[in-house]
Amino acid sequence: MLLSSLRALRSCTQQRLQKVPAGALTAALHSSPSGDGTGGGASPGSEAPQQPAAAGTTSAAADAATSPADERQRQEGQAHVISIDRSALFNPQPHSHDPALLAVQAAAAGVDKEPETELLRHLKALIQFRGGPLTLAEFMSEVLTNLQHGYYTQRDVFGTAGDFITSPEISQMFGELVGIWCVATWQQLGCPPSLHLVELGPGRGTLMADLLRGTAAFQDFSQALRVSMVEVSPHLRGMHSDSGIASSSSSSNNGSDLRPDPGPLAGASGWGGVPVSWHHSLEEVQPQGPAIYIAHEFLDALPVHQFQKTERGWCERLVDVAAPDSPLHLRFVLSPGPTPAARVLLPRRLRQLLAEQQAAVEALEVCPQGMALAEALAQRVSQHGGAALIVDYGQDGPYEASLQAIRRHEFVGLLEQPGSADLSNRVDYSALRSTVEESGAAADCLGPIPQAHFLLGLGIEARLEALMQRATPEQAEALQAGFRRLVGGSEPGAALAAEGMGTSYQAFCIAQRGLAPWPFGAQLAGEEEEGVAAGAEAGAAHQQGAAEEQPEHPPPPQR
Repeated sequence: MLLSSLRALRSCTQQRLQKVPAGALTAALHSSPSGDGTGGGASPGSEAPQQPAAAGTTSAAADAATSPADERQRQEGQAHVISIDRSALFNPQPHSHDPALLAVQAAAAGVDKEPETELLRHLKALIQFRGGPLTLAEFMSEVLTNLQHGYYTQRDVFGTAGDFITSPEISQMFGELVGIWCVATWQQLGCPPSLHLVELGPGRGTLMADLLRGTAAFQDFSQALRVSMVEVSPHLRGMHSDSGIASSSSSSNNGSDLRPDPGPLAGASGWGGVPVSWHHSLEEVQPQGPAIYIAHEFLDALPVHQFQKTERGWCERLVDVAAPDSPLHLRFVLSPGPTPAARVLLPRRLRQLLAEQQAAVEALEVCPQGMALAEALAQRVSQHGGAALIVDYGQDGPYEASLQAIRRHEFVGLLEQPGSADLSNRVDYSALRSTVEESGAAADCLGPIPQAHFLLGLGIEARLEALMQRATPEQAEALQAGFRRLVGGSEPGAALAAEGMGTSYQAFCIAQRGLAPWPFGAQLAGEEEEGVAAGAEAGAAHQQGAAEEQPEHPPPPQR
């Protein structure tokens, strides 16, 4: 699609050049009195200049013969002189991308630059090689998933020693309740003998471990399962065995793979022997029959483009090498005009907005990979059956600029020490819904609904009560704190590590046409309040059956 847009742009430019009158170019070239292409000359359509007078011809005779025509030609030539006012043209200051020159200039300016990371040197080399800035999406992709220096690919970023916290890490109840949702959805599908469970971006694997353990008591469900884990980080894939997802595994890196060791690619879970496989992308997961897809805090890490409306049209926010007098090595700049991404992505996203939104928008953030993922999931559940559950922080509407950087549970500058902080954006659920609707897939979008409604509808209160009965005092305190964070809101000014997730996080479902998994079906029927209470009873029944057949799982430590 991008290549076709570039071809169209080139064709349009050629057509515009063809429409410029040849005379206008001639007049511009012959606008100097010398006639050498730097000043005036014969006007378009005028007669050719006369030859110089032959030797022996008197000066007076020559003047008498040529002066009236020369005078008329000189006046017409002056009329064709073109002057251009350049005061309003975009005129960026000269800027070098040579790291050596920039270092010399910074030293001369007496600026103490921040230390360079390996990834920062890689980014500066990319900018120098291209001779210009990167898009924000390219910057995000390199920072998060670069195979050698990416944020996610080389270390464990979770936990107290990490940078952020996720719902499965806060309490085991989250993964258990997602498991109950999967069981209920499988039952709505008619209890097929084979069900493919796919998790996108599983991280440490905590959610899937709690899900498999929590649903092991439902033997028919467990026996129908086969699990696929889509994880790009070799380091995080290697941690899945420790979480109990795979009791045995094998690696395909026999020396022919130049990438870092991809970790286990096949195995069986420690709960019921559910077969598990690992993949680098969703495209590697071949759909076979009905499937349930889980994307928890996955879309917020997909690269975004940011656009801003200016007098030059819609310009894109780019990442360039900073000036020598800046303490940072990188800076944000605006493109001088519309970029290919602006021409491809903006018209579609603007068309999806309401008329009043289109009129008011001055800046817009677009996540093309998130929209493409929503379309792919819709096509899969439409053709093979099933549903996709997306849980992330976001809203049912567009954002101007939501990208943020988090290090050690605190917000930091986006361009500070790239590769040392997590980058994430808030999910625009309205863009996902519009994309699914435009795809023509026989799929429905349900939600978003607050995470609190989702968990309460599945019976988290009943699960908490069951766990509390046999918990130690420390475990009980951790369980209650986890419950409050999962379903509670945030106090104004609360620290990031104490943020309530019940309202800022939203649950969204893409399901085959006519399937309305609980508790999304309650909202679809306009019975949200009653649905929460009824769902709690249904969830309690599921959890009671599971609790009777399995021991309590101590909650993970708070981060």
